[in-house]
This record gives sequence, C-alpha cells and structure tokens, in this order.
Amino acid sequence: MPHNNDCEVFLTKQRKPAGTALFILAFFLLAARLPAQDAAEDAGSSLVLKLAVMGPGDELYFWWGHIGLIIEDAGTGDARFYDWGIFSFENENFFANFAFGRLLYSCGSSQAARNINYYIGNNRDITVYTLDIPADKKEEVRSFAEWNVRPENRDYYYHHFKDNCSTRIRDILDMATSGAFKARYGDAPGRYTLRQHVRRHTWFSPFFDWILNFWMGQDIDKPITVWDEMFLPAEVGARIQDFSYTGGDGVERRLVSRVERVNNAVGRPPVLEVPRKQWPRELALGCVVAVFMAVLLFFKSQENRAADLVWAIAQGCLGFFFGAVGTILLFMMAFTNHDYTYHNINILYINPLLLAALPLGILYALTYSPQEKRKWELIIKILWSYVLGFGLLSLLLRALPNIWQQNQVTLTMVLPFAAVLSLLPDGLARFRREYLWRWLN
Repeated sequence: MPHNNDCEVFLTKQRKPAGTALFILAFFLLAARLPAQDAAEDAGSSLVLKLAVMGPGDELYFWWGHIGLIIEDAGTGDARFYDWGIFSFENENFFANFAFGRLLYSCGSSQAARNINYYIGNNRDITVYTLDIPADKKEEVRSFAEWNVRPENRDYYYHHFKDNCSTRIRDILDMATSGAFKARYGDAPGRYTLRQHVRRHTWFSPFFDWILNFWMGQDIDKPITVWDEMFLPAEVGARIQDFSYTGGDGVERRLVSRVERVNNAVGRPPVLEVPRKQWPRELALGCVVAVFMAVLLFFKSQENRAADLVWAIAQGCLGFFFGAVGTILLFMMAFTNHDYTYHNINILYINPLLLAALPLGILYALTYSPQEKRKWELIIKILWSYVLGFGLLSLLLRALPNIWQQNQVTLTMVLPFAAVLSLLPDGLARFRREYLWRWLN
C-alpha cells in the first residue's frame, strides 16, 4: 500500500547516516586493533611453549611430582623455566605458616636447561610437551608469566588440591585455548576421588600412607571432575596429549605437537595407575598388635610381673601415639586453613583423650596395691572401651547420607587391639562363666 511504501522510504533515508557512522566507527576500531594484534603475533611467532612434567622425588612434598612452563625465544636464543612451586624453609615464620595452612608459594623464572639438569640429577622422570598455540596466544602467555614473576605478584597461598604449581599451569592452558580446555574437562567426571589419587602416590610408605589418610576428612571422598584431577602434574600431561581445540584463527589443532621423554628415573616406586585397597595391610597390623596384647593379658592374669609391666607400657605407648595424632587432627580441624582435614569422623574415637593412656599406664605400673591396680586398670579399660564403641559408631554412621568418609584404614588398624584392651574380654569371660557353661551342659 502507498502508506507503507512511504514509511519504508522514510525509514531507509533515516538509516543511512546512522549506518554510515557505525561503519566508519567499526573501520577505525578495526584499524586500531589490527596493529596491536599484528604486534602480538609478530612477538609470539618467535616463541616456542613447552610443559615439563617431572615425576615424584625423594622428599614427601615431591611425591606428587612437579610441572613447569618453558618459553623458548628463537629471536634471543633464551629459554626460561617458569615455576609456580617455589618455597623456602628460610621464609619468615615458615613452619608456623605451614602448621596453620598459610604457606606462601612463589612463581619464579630461571634458565630452562639448568632446571632440567637439576631434575635429571635428582633422578626424576621428565617428559616435555611442545604446545601448538597461535602466535598471539603465545605472547599473551609470556606476558602473563612475566607478570607473575614480578615481586608484587609472585606470591600466593598454596593449597594441595586447589591452588598449586599444577593448577596454575592448567589455568594457563585454558587461557591459551580461549577457555576450550576447561569447557572440555570442567564437568567431565574424574577417574578417582582426591583420596584415591593421593594413595596412588603414597602406597609404598605405610606410615605416611596411613597418617595422611587419617588426617584427611570426607571432603576428599566426593566425586570430582577431570579438571579437579589436574592438581597432579601427571594428570595435566595425560590430558593435553588427547586434547584438540579451535584457535582464534579458526584453525583446529592438537594442543601437543611433540612429546619428548628427557629422563627416566631409576629405582623409584611407581605411581599406581589403579589405587590399591590398603585396609587389609592395616587390618593385618592391627591384628598382630591385638594378638601381642592378648598374650600379655594371658601372662598378666598368671601374676607375671614382667607381663604386667610390658602390658602397661605397651598400651600407654599406643594411647600416646594415637592421642598425639588425634591432637594434631583436632588442631588442624579447629584452628587452621587445612580445609581438607575438616569434617573428619576419625576425631570421634582418635582424639586427645587417648593421651591419658600413658600416665594411666605409668600409675598402674608403679602401684603395688592390688586395690589401686584394679582401679587404674579399670580406668584404662574404660578408655579403650570408649575407642572401641565410638569406632564402631563411626562405622554405623556411614549409613547416613551426609557421612561418606572412607576411613577403613584407621578402623581396621585400631579396632582389633582396642577390643583386646577394652572391657570386652572381661565381659566375654563373665558371659562364659555365668551363662555359656549352662548351655554346654
């Protein structure tokens, strides 16, 4: 209709000046952007980015491996190693900060060849991955790494699972791929829980394997994502090999263009691919201790003074050890930032109360009065009955939907000898004397 045609002509005429202005504005913005983008691409074209993944080392804090970023500049011939895992025992208040979970780590850079030679000299597995990243992203990564090594930016509070040398590299890879790395792995289900990943690396050391798992609460028993699993350097190395993405230039590429095995460690315990069930080992140890204490009880009942003394000392030492580790657990749960120790059901039955077993054992051993001996012995048995009862309660509580802690390694170790040291043997003996003989006769 004429009215509509007139309206259309009017609107068309009105759009021309506005459209022209927008076109001119877009042209100048693009013209301003292109030199900056070209400069970034020119700077990045001479760069080669690599990840160096190191296997476990000797010290406990190296058991989970290490990772660093290598940036080689063909223009200058320089190769820098950027490391987000630097700390020093000589830092001010280092041990106090460590105890309270406020440990400062730093980022630093140094010559790449010197670092690689250092890890070779320390008998570490070393794998180097060359990354295929667009030139502008290489320059962005280098700028970010250089920003990180500045004195005002280099320090951060370390967290074993959430913020460490490996998670920092993981986040850089996400930046280099414009978010594609996290988009792929951020919601993908992980293979294991955090506890299982820890035990893959600690299985060969019975003491540290047990005590670390005793101190860690149920929060590390939740299902996690592949993104979370990359708190481990080796997990980053495993994932990047299979990762492909489309860069800002529209080119689809594999993130890793080359894998080079630089060094193979000799004589180190392997990192398990599948975590072992460790509770049978702890159960065997607990049963050995229980049999030993039962033998002492038998000879003690025969008025054997030596067995009486050894029984008092042995149960006191057991109480002191478990009371000490329980005290440390209570401290970490209540007063520190070690959040992976929170919500720990082990505190119900392994706690500072067990420290009383040592002075009670000493009082029992130094007493010659039969009446006094019976008093101290009763108190000791009540203490271990508490451990037995609340240990069994913690087992039953796992039936509740909000309690899922995998604490079998502690229960299977402690419950056998706690049962022997508790009032349970006396109760069974009384039952046998007063009731069982009637059924048998």
